[in-house]
Amino acid sequence: MRIFEGIEELEQAVGSHLGYSEWHTITQEQIDLFAEATGDHQWIHVDQEKAAQGPFGATIAHGYLTVSLVPMLVWQVYRIEGLTMGINYGANKLRFPSPVTVGSRVRAGVELLSVTPGGGGYQAVARVTIEREDGDKPACVVETVTVLVP
Repeated sequence: MRIFEGIEELEQAVGSHLGYSEWHTITQEQIDLFAEATGDHQWIHVDQEKAAQGPFGATIAHGYLTVSLVPMLVWQVYRIEGLTMGINYGANKLRFPSPVTVGSRVRAGVELLSVTPGGGGYQAVARVTIEREDGDKPACVVETVTVLVP
């Protein structure tokens, strides 16, 4: 984990790759719980028998489940000391280039794109790429925007 001692030190890292999270295994229980929480019970996510005969050979995680892992994974990559709080402000871009089948291991790589004053503090924009172990394309690429309040 990379630790920054305040905003000024974080600003010096703009344009650099901050590192990778640990690997996280996607389970059917996690997919089912996400389906319950969101009401998205499409067969490709929750019907293991039908999905085994489908295009991916198994159930797949919801795209929004994959992106919802971003906070957990990014917190494993870096943190900033001396903040009052960090607030999720949104996302500039979001894509799901490849599916995440049940049992896949995923991790996040983080590239810091910018740190600028705004939103009652500083806005940090990071490109987070969630990759599947042994995957040839990312599972998710998102530009996150976080408001950091010293």
